Amino acid sequence: MKTNPLKRLGTFGQSLWLDYIRRDLIQSGTLQHMILEDGLCGMTSNPAIFEKAIGESHAYDEAIGAMGHEGRKVQTMYETLSQGDVRSAADAFLPVYQRTGGGDGYVSLEVNPHLARDTEGTIQEARRLWAALDRPNVLIKVPGTVEGLPAIQRLISEGINVNVTLLFALPRYRQVAEAYIAGLEARRAQGLAVQSVASVASFFVSRIDSHVDPLLESFFLQGGKEAALAQELHGQVAVASARLAYQCGKEIFGASRFQRLAEAGAHPQRLLWASTGTKNPDYSDVKYIEALIGPGTVNTAPLETLDAYRDHGDPKARLEQEVDEARRVMELLPELGINIDDVTGQLEAAGVEKFNQPFDKLMETLAHRS
Repeated sequence: MKTNPLKRLGTFGQSLWLDYIRRDLIQSGTLQHMILEDGLCGMTSNPAIFEKAIGESHAYDEAIGAMGHEGRKVQTMYETLSQGDVRSAADAFLPVYQRTGGGDGYVSLEVNPHLARDTEGTIQEARRLWAALDRPNVLIKVPGTVEGLPAIQRLISEGINVNVTLLFALPRYRQVAEAYIAGLEARRAQGLAVQSVASVASFFVSRIDSHVDPLLESFFLQGGKEAALAQELHGQVAVASARLAYQCGKEIFGASRFQRLAEAGAHPQRLLWASTGTKNPDYSDVKYIEALIGPGTVNTAPLETLDAYRDHGDPKARLEQEVDEARRVMELLPELGINIDDVTGQLEAAGVEKFNQPFDKLMETLAHRS
Protein backbone atom coordinates (compact mmCIF):
# COMPACT_ATOMS: atom_id res chain seq x y z
CA MET A 1 0.00 0.00 0.00
CA LYS A 2 1.30 3.47 -0.91
CA THR A 3 2.64 5.42 2.07
CA ASN A 4 0.69 8.59 2.84
CA PRO A 5 2.54 11.38 0.95
CA LEU A 6 1.74 13.83 3.75
CA LYS A 7 3.48 11.62 6.28
CA ARG A 8 6.49 11.21 3.98
CA LEU A 9 7.20 14.95 4.12
CA GLY A 10 8.76 14.37 7.52
CA THR A 11 11.41 12.09 6.01
CA PHE A 12 12.72 15.16 4.17
CA GLY A 13 12.91 17.22 7.35
CA GLN A 14 9.77 19.25 6.68
CA SER A 15 6.98 19.67 9.23
CA LEU A 16 3.37 19.68 8.08
CA TRP A 17 0.97 22.09 9.78
CA LEU A 18 -2.70 22.78 9.13
CA ASP A 19 -3.71 26.31 8.17
CA TYR A 20 -7.17 26.02 9.66
CA ILE A 21 -8.92 25.70 13.01
CA ARG A 22 -12.50 24.96 14.02
CA ARG A 23 -13.96 23.70 17.26
CA ASP A 24 -15.72 20.62 15.87
CA LEU A 25 -12.53 19.59 14.04
CA ILE A 26 -10.90 19.25 17.46
CA GLN A 27 -13.87 17.83 19.35
CA SER A 28 -14.79 15.23 16.70
CA GLY A 29 -11.40 13.54 16.83
CA THR A 30 -10.57 14.56 13.25
CA LEU A 31 -7.56 16.55 14.36
CA GLN A 32 -6.22 13.63 16.40
CA HIS A 33 -6.70 11.37 13.36
CA MET A 34 -4.68 13.76 11.19
CA ILE A 35 -1.90 13.88 13.76
CA LEU A 36 -1.66 10.08 13.74
CA GLU A 37 -2.35 9.29 10.08
CA ASP A 38 -0.99 12.35 8.24
CA GLY A 39 1.90 13.20 10.53
CA LEU A 40 0.37 16.62 11.23
CA CYS A 41 2.75 18.54 13.52
CA GLY A 42 1.04 21.88 14.17
CA MET A 43 -1.70 24.35 13.33
CA THR A 44 -1.96 27.99 12.31
CA SER A 45 -4.87 30.39 12.53
CA ASN A 46 -5.61 33.97 11.53
CA PRO A 47 -8.59 36.35 11.72
CA ALA A 48 -9.89 35.18 8.34
CA ILE A 49 -9.85 31.54 9.49
CA PHE A 50 -11.72 32.35 12.69
CA GLU A 51 -14.23 34.49 10.79
CA LYS A 52 -14.95 31.53 8.51
CA ALA A 53 -15.01 28.98 11.35
CA ILE A 54 -17.31 30.99 13.63
CA GLY A 55 -19.38 32.76 10.99
CA GLU A 56 -20.06 29.76 8.73
CA SER A 57 -20.72 26.99 11.25
CA HIS A 58 -23.02 26.22 14.15
CA ALA A 59 -20.22 24.81 16.32
CA TYR A 60 -20.11 28.01 18.36
CA ASP A 61 -23.80 28.87 18.61
CA GLU A 62 -24.31 27.62 22.15
CA ALA A 63 -21.24 29.40 23.50
CA ILE A 64 -22.13 32.64 21.69
CA GLY A 65 -25.69 32.50 22.99
CA ALA A 66 -24.54 31.97 26.58
CA MET A 67 -22.08 34.86 26.41
CA GLY A 68 -24.68 37.09 24.79
CA HIS A 69 -27.07 36.30 27.61
CA GLU A 70 -24.38 37.33 30.09
CA GLY A 71 -23.91 40.65 28.26
CA ARG A 72 -20.34 39.97 27.15
CA LYS A 73 -18.74 42.38 24.69
CA VAL A 74 -18.01 41.03 21.21
CA GLN A 75 -14.24 41.45 21.66
CA THR A 76 -14.46 39.33 24.82
CA MET A 77 -16.54 36.75 22.97
CA TYR A 78 -13.97 36.48 20.19
CA GLU A 79 -11.09 36.10 22.61
CA THR A 80 -12.93 33.49 24.65
CA LEU A 81 -13.75 31.42 21.56
CA SER A 82 -10.40 31.76 19.80
CA GLN A 83 -8.31 31.20 22.91
CA GLY A 84 -10.42 28.20 23.86
CA ASP A 85 -9.84 26.62 20.45
CA VAL A 86 -6.12 27.32 20.51
CA ARG A 87 -5.72 25.88 24.00
CA SER A 88 -7.63 22.73 23.01
CA ALA A 89 -5.57 22.32 19.84
CA ALA A 90 -2.33 22.92 21.77
CA ASP A 91 -3.35 20.18 24.20
CA ALA A 92 -3.93 17.82 21.27
CA PHE A 93 -0.46 18.63 19.91
CA LEU A 94 1.28 18.45 23.28
CA PRO A 95 2.53 14.85 22.73
CA VAL A 96 4.11 16.02 19.45
CA TYR A 97 5.74 18.94 21.26
CA GLN A 98 7.11 16.62 23.95
CA ARG A 99 8.24 13.92 21.50
CA THR A 100 10.16 16.45 19.37
CA GLY A 101 11.72 18.26 22.33
CA GLY A 102 9.85 21.46 21.50
CA GLY A 103 10.67 21.26 17.81
CA ASP A 104 7.04 20.92 16.72
CA GLY A 105 3.50 20.68 18.06
CA TYR A 106 2.73 24.42 17.95
CA VAL A 107 -0.57 26.27 17.47
CA SER A 108 -0.65 29.96 16.48
CA LEU A 109 -2.92 32.79 17.54
CA GLU A 110 -2.59 36.27 16.04
CA VAL A 111 -2.63 39.61 17.81
CA ASN A 112 -5.46 41.96 16.85
CA PRO A 113 -4.70 42.74 13.17
CA HIS A 114 -5.41 46.43 13.72
CA LEU A 115 -2.15 46.57 15.72
CA ALA A 116 0.02 45.80 12.68
CA ARG A 117 1.45 49.35 12.69
CA ASP A 118 1.56 49.72 16.48
CA THR A 119 4.75 48.43 18.09
CA GLU A 120 3.86 48.96 21.74
CA GLY A 121 0.27 47.83 21.24
CA THR A 122 1.53 44.62 19.63
CA ILE A 123 3.89 43.95 22.54
CA GLN A 124 1.18 44.47 25.14
CA GLU A 125 -1.35 42.33 23.25
CA ALA A 126 1.16 39.52 22.68
CA ARG A 127 2.08 39.44 26.36
CA ARG A 128 -1.58 39.29 27.31
CA LEU A 129 -2.39 36.48 24.86
CA TRP A 130 0.69 34.49 25.89
CA ALA A 131 -0.35 34.66 29.55
CA ALA A 132 -4.00 33.85 28.78
CA LEU A 133 -3.19 30.82 26.64
CA ASP A 134 -0.76 29.47 29.23
CA ARG A 135 0.66 26.73 27.01
CA PRO A 136 4.34 26.17 26.12
CA ASN A 137 3.45 25.05 22.58
CA VAL A 138 1.69 28.15 21.30
CA LEU A 139 3.04 30.84 19.01
CA ILE A 140 1.82 34.43 19.06
CA LYS A 141 1.46 35.72 15.52
CA VAL A 142 3.00 39.15 14.92
CA PRO A 143 2.92 40.81 11.48
CA GLY A 144 6.39 41.31 10.01
CA THR A 145 5.86 45.01 9.35
CA VAL A 146 8.51 47.64 10.10
CA GLU A 147 6.65 48.35 13.32
CA GLY A 148 6.58 44.65 14.12
CA LEU A 149 10.37 44.23 14.08
CA PRO A 150 11.11 45.78 17.51
CA ALA A 151 8.09 43.95 18.92
CA ILE A 152 9.49 40.62 17.70
CA GLN A 153 12.86 41.33 19.29
CA ARG A 154 11.30 42.33 22.62
CA LEU A 155 8.92 39.37 22.77
CA ILE A 156 11.66 36.86 21.99
CA SER A 157 13.84 38.44 24.69
CA GLU A 158 10.97 37.82 27.12
CA GLY A 159 10.68 34.15 26.14
CA ILE A 160 7.43 34.52 24.20
CA ASN A 161 7.18 32.25 21.14
CA VAL A 162 6.52 34.21 17.95
CA ASN A 163 5.17 33.33 14.52
CA VAL A 164 6.15 36.26 12.30
CA THR A 165 3.45 36.53 9.66
CA LEU A 166 2.85 38.40 6.37
CA LEU A 167 6.38 38.09 4.99
CA PHE A 168 6.79 38.61 1.26
CA ALA A 169 10.15 40.36 0.79
CA LEU A 170 13.63 38.90 1.14
CA PRO A 171 15.09 42.04 2.78
CA ARG A 172 12.28 42.03 5.35
CA TYR A 173 12.80 38.35 6.05
CA ARG A 174 16.47 39.08 6.78
CA GLN A 175 15.41 41.84 9.21
CA VAL A 176 13.01 39.44 10.93
CA ALA A 177 15.70 36.77 11.35
CA GLU A 178 18.06 39.36 12.80
CA ALA A 179 15.35 40.60 15.20
CA TYR A 180 14.92 37.02 16.40
CA ILE A 181 18.66 36.62 16.96
CA ALA A 182 18.89 40.01 18.71
CA GLY A 183 16.05 38.96 21.00
CA LEU A 184 17.87 35.76 21.91
CA GLU A 185 21.08 37.69 22.54
CA ALA A 186 19.26 40.09 24.85
CA ARG A 187 17.73 37.17 26.68
CA ARG A 188 21.05 35.44 27.12
CA ALA A 189 22.66 38.67 28.33
CA GLN A 190 20.12 38.64 31.17
CA GLY A 191 21.25 35.14 32.11
CA LEU A 192 18.00 33.58 30.87
CA ALA A 193 17.65 30.29 28.99
CA VAL A 194 17.27 30.39 25.22
CA GLN A 195 16.57 26.74 24.43
CA SER A 196 12.83 26.92 25.13
CA VAL A 197 12.14 29.89 22.81
CA ALA A 198 10.56 29.04 19.46
CA SER A 199 9.85 31.09 16.35
CA VAL A 200 8.88 30.65 12.73
CA ALA A 201 9.00 33.18 9.90
CA SER A 202 5.89 32.79 7.72
CA PHE A 203 6.79 33.53 4.11
CA PHE A 204 3.64 33.94 2.00
CA VAL A 205 4.04 32.18 -1.31
CA SER A 206 1.07 31.95 -3.68
CA ARG A 207 0.04 35.58 -3.19
CA ILE A 208 3.27 36.62 -4.92
CA ASP A 209 2.32 34.77 -8.10
CA SER A 210 -1.25 36.04 -7.81
CA HIS A 211 0.09 39.61 -7.93
CA VAL A 212 2.92 39.19 -10.43
CA ASP A 213 1.26 36.86 -12.94
CA PRO A 214 -1.28 39.47 -14.19
CA LEU A 215 1.61 41.90 -14.71
CA LEU A 216 3.37 39.28 -16.82
CA GLU A 217 0.20 38.40 -18.71
CA SER A 218 -0.09 42.00 -19.91
CA PHE A 219 2.91 41.28 -22.16
CA PHE A 220 1.56 38.06 -23.68
CA LEU A 221 -0.22 39.62 -26.65
CA GLN A 222 2.60 42.01 -27.51
CA GLY A 223 4.78 39.36 -29.10
CA GLY A 224 8.54 39.54 -29.40
CA LYS A 225 11.23 39.20 -26.76
CA GLU A 226 9.23 40.69 -23.89
CA ALA A 227 6.27 38.34 -24.45
CA ALA A 228 8.60 35.34 -24.51
CA LEU A 229 10.28 36.46 -21.30
CA ALA A 230 6.93 37.04 -19.60
CA GLN A 231 5.82 33.55 -20.59
CA GLU A 232 9.02 32.12 -19.16
CA LEU A 233 8.63 33.89 -15.81
CA HIS A 234 4.89 33.26 -15.47
CA GLY A 235 4.16 31.24 -12.33
CA GLN A 236 7.84 31.11 -11.33
CA VAL A 237 8.34 34.14 -9.09
CA ALA A 238 6.79 32.86 -5.85
CA VAL A 239 8.81 29.64 -5.73
CA ALA A 240 11.96 31.50 -6.77
CA SER A 241 11.46 33.98 -3.91
CA ALA A 242 10.92 31.18 -1.39
CA ARG A 243 14.00 29.27 -2.55
CA LEU A 244 16.14 32.39 -2.17
CA ALA A 245 14.65 33.06 1.27
CA TYR A 246 15.76 29.57 2.29
CA GLN A 247 19.30 30.26 1.10
CA CYS A 248 19.25 33.53 3.03
CA GLY A 249 18.15 31.68 6.18
CA LYS A 250 20.92 29.11 5.81
CA GLU A 251 23.44 31.93 5.60
CA ILE A 252 22.08 33.79 8.66
CA PHE A 253 21.68 30.78 10.93
CA GLY A 254 24.89 29.19 9.76
CA ALA A 255 26.96 32.25 10.68
CA SER A 256 29.07 32.52 13.83
CA ARG A 257 26.71 35.05 15.43
CA PHE A 258 23.90 32.51 15.70
CA GLN A 259 26.22 29.57 16.31
CA ARG A 260 27.21 31.10 19.63
CA LEU A 261 23.53 31.04 20.60
CA ALA A 262 23.11 27.52 19.24
CA GLU A 263 25.87 26.36 21.57
CA ALA A 264 23.70 27.65 24.43
CA GLY A 265 20.77 25.59 23.12
CA ALA A 266 18.99 28.10 20.86
CA HIS A 267 16.96 26.83 17.90
CA PRO A 268 17.05 28.45 14.45
CA GLN A 269 13.96 30.36 13.42
CA ARG A 270 12.38 28.08 10.84
CA LEU A 271 10.92 29.29 7.58
CA LEU A 272 7.24 28.46 7.30
CA TRP A 273 5.64 28.40 3.86
CA ALA A 274 2.24 30.06 4.17
CA SER A 275 -0.40 30.83 1.56
CA THR A 276 0.35 27.46 -0.07
CA GLY A 277 -3.11 26.81 -1.44
CA THR A 278 -3.07 27.20 -5.23
CA LYS A 279 -5.18 30.15 -6.36
CA ASN A 280 -4.70 29.80 -10.13
CA PRO A 281 -6.78 26.84 -11.42
CA ASP A 282 -4.29 26.39 -14.27
CA TYR A 283 -1.59 25.39 -11.80
CA SER A 284 -1.21 22.12 -9.96
CA ASP A 285 -3.20 22.10 -6.73
CA VAL A 286 -0.04 20.95 -4.90
CA LYS A 287 2.36 23.36 -6.63
CA TYR A 288 3.41 25.20 -3.47
CA ILE A 289 4.03 22.04 -1.48
CA GLU A 290 5.93 20.04 -4.08
CA ALA A 291 8.44 22.76 -4.94
CA LEU A 292 9.32 23.76 -1.37
CA ILE A 293 10.15 20.50 0.41
CA GLY A 294 13.36 20.82 2.38
CA PRO A 295 14.89 20.29 5.82
CA GLY A 296 14.21 22.61 8.72
CA THR A 297 11.07 24.10 7.15
CA VAL A 298 7.33 24.06 7.83
CA ASN A 299 4.51 24.01 5.29
CA THR A 300 1.12 25.10 6.58
CA ALA A 301 -1.71 24.35 4.18
CA PRO A 302 -5.53 24.51 4.16
CA LEU A 303 -7.59 21.34 4.34
CA GLU A 304 -8.26 21.25 0.59
CA THR A 305 -4.55 21.35 -0.23
CA LEU A 306 -3.74 18.66 2.33
CA ASP A 307 -6.47 16.45 0.87
CA ALA A 308 -5.03 16.96 -2.62
CA TYR A 309 -1.50 16.17 -1.50
CA ARG A 310 -2.62 13.06 0.38
CA ASP A 311 -4.22 11.90 -2.87
CA HIS A 312 -1.48 12.64 -5.41
CA GLY A 313 1.54 14.24 -3.78
CA ASP A 314 5.02 13.12 -4.78
CA PRO A 315 7.40 14.27 -2.02
CA LYS A 316 11.02 14.84 -2.95
CA ALA A 317 13.65 17.26 -1.67
CA ARG A 318 13.22 20.06 -4.23
CA LEU A 319 13.76 23.22 -2.18
CA GLU A 320 17.43 23.55 -3.06
CA GLN A 321 17.03 22.64 -6.70
CA GLU A 322 17.48 25.33 -9.36
CA VAL A 323 18.71 28.01 -6.95
CA ASP A 324 20.70 29.70 -9.72
CA GLU A 325 17.55 29.69 -11.84
CA ALA A 326 15.67 31.29 -8.95
CA ARG A 327 18.21 34.12 -8.87
CA ARG A 328 17.88 34.49 -12.63
CA VAL A 329 14.08 34.77 -12.37
CA MET A 330 14.36 37.62 -9.88
CA GLU A 331 17.06 39.36 -11.92
CA LEU A 332 14.96 39.26 -15.10
CA LEU A 333 11.84 40.90 -13.63
CA PRO A 334 13.18 44.48 -14.01
CA GLU A 335 13.54 43.88 -17.77
CA LEU A 336 9.74 43.88 -17.83
CA GLY A 337 9.50 46.91 -15.56
CA ILE A 338 8.48 44.84 -12.53
CA ASN A 339 10.02 46.05 -9.27
CA ILE A 340 9.78 43.21 -6.75
CA ASP A 341 10.19 45.63 -3.82
CA ASP A 342 7.12 47.54 -4.97
CA VAL A 343 5.24 44.26 -5.38
CA THR A 344 6.06 42.99 -1.89
CA GLY A 345 5.27 46.37 -0.34
CA GLN A 346 1.83 46.31 -1.93
CA LEU A 347 1.30 42.71 -0.82
CA GLU A 348 2.16 43.56 2.78
CA ALA A 349 -0.27 46.49 2.85
CA ALA A 350 -2.99 44.37 1.23
CA GLY A 351 -2.24 41.52 3.63
CA VAL A 352 -2.79 43.71 6.67
CA GLU A 353 -6.13 44.82 5.26
CA LYS A 354 -7.09 41.23 4.38
CA PHE A 355 -6.89 40.40 8.08
CA ASN A 356 -8.55 43.61 9.27
CA GLN A 357 -11.65 43.08 7.13
CA PRO A 358 -12.57 39.55 8.31
CA PHE A 359 -11.77 40.53 11.90
CA ASP A 360 -14.23 43.43 11.68
CA LYS A 361 -16.79 41.23 9.91
CA LEU A 362 -16.47 38.66 12.70
CA MET A 363 -17.14 41.32 15.33
CA GLU A 364 -20.33 42.23 13.43
CA THR A 365 -21.33 38.55 13.18
CA LEU A 366 -20.86 38.04 16.92
CA ALA A 367 -22.87 41.15 17.71
CA HIS A 368 -25.70 39.92 15.48
CA ARG A 369 -25.68 36.31 16.68
CA SER A 370 -25.52 37.19 20.37
